[in-house]
Amino acid sequence: MGFKGRIAIVGGGIGGLCTAIALQNAGIETTVFESSSEIKSVGAGLGIGNNAIKALAKLGLDQHVIDAGRILEAMIIYDENGKQINKMDTKFISERFGTDNVTIHRAALHGILHRNLKENTISCGKKCVDFFQDENVVRLTFEDGTEATADYVIAADGIHSIFRKKLIPNSYPRYAGYTCWRGVTDVNQSKLYQNVASETWGPNGRFGIVPLAGEKVYWFACVNAPYNDPETDKFRKNEIFTLFKDYHSPIPELIKITKDEAIIHNDIIDIAPIKQFTFGRVLLIGDAAHATTPNMGQGAGQAIEDAIILAACMNKFASIEDAFKHFEKLRVKRTAKIIKMSRRIGQVAQSRNRIIIKIRDYLLRRESSASQLKRLKFLYDIKLD
Repeated sequence: MGFKGRIAIVGGGIGGLCTAIALQNAGIETTVFESSSEIKSVGAGLGIGNNAIKALAKLGLDQHVIDAGRILEAMIIYDENGKQINKMDTKFISERFGTDNVTIHRAALHGILHRNLKENTISCGKKCVDFFQDENVVRLTFEDGTEATADYVIAADGIHSIFRKKLIPNSYPRYAGYTCWRGVTDVNQSKLYQNVASETWGPNGRFGIVPLAGEKVYWFACVNAPYNDPETDKFRKNEIFTLFKDYHSPIPELIKITKDEAIIHNDIIDIAPIKQFTFGRVLLIGDAAHATTPNMGQGAGQAIEDAIILAACMNKFASIEDAFKHFEKLRVKRTAKIIKMSRRIGQVAQSRNRIIIKIRDYLLRRESSASQLKRLKFLYDIKLD
């Protein structure tokens, strides 16, 4: 495509930056409007699955991410006493699908993407609060009172997207039923399984441990609670420790050595799957289009897939509108399936019903590698061209 118009990307998160890089690599100039006043390193750890690593390879960034992260060899689920419930051999899965599953600090991934953008791509301090489109142009209005115009807009402004709110008024974030604390701390990796992530499912909640590069570990603690609960919102390290102090080692120790300022708290939310991503000259991507719970480690991965597939669509079609429509056709069904599956996993993992727990653990202990592979085939066996 020889498109020479103006494309604006609203949102400088992982999806927005990946899309900007993918379009720039295809010869399409873009401007990214980011609400924050500066690009800074924030967040905790995240998983970059095999599918997302393949997508990053299209940008030439896969090895950068692997080098800055840690390759996972297994994912293990334990009960609160440390008894194994289930083990997924991610090394075997990586070999089967051709590349690795990686964990990385969100700030490290964001930094890699930022460094691979052309200079002056990002305009900071531009929080989009409204937009208007007609048959010729999209006009963006920012919180600081300024405006910008573009021929097309890619809305990558997250789960609270102003674009989705206006285009689909009945689509809004929904609570998953549990709240989550995330922390990153330095730890002697020799005391842990270095390339193994784990989750512990117990009566007080779910606790995950994810190794990162160097001597850092990312952990998360998910607890059933009312939405926007003022009590759990006050929780700091000591309260989290009290909840998990009787769980197996090294869970209590990890909480103890984490600084309060290194702990992030959020209620877990997603959106119900929507059936439309493209609206005239505006396209929704990433969390703006298909925000999911983190239970499959696919939030960032699906945004990365969006970027690569959108660039491929724009390269194939003579018009941007046709490219947007084809992108929608490719992405709606897949992302809806992931939203639904991830939400179900969270419901099962967070269950406090003793009968459900007994059945759950019984089935997971007997799950074969072949069954795991079959379950994940749709996720990792993806065509990106």
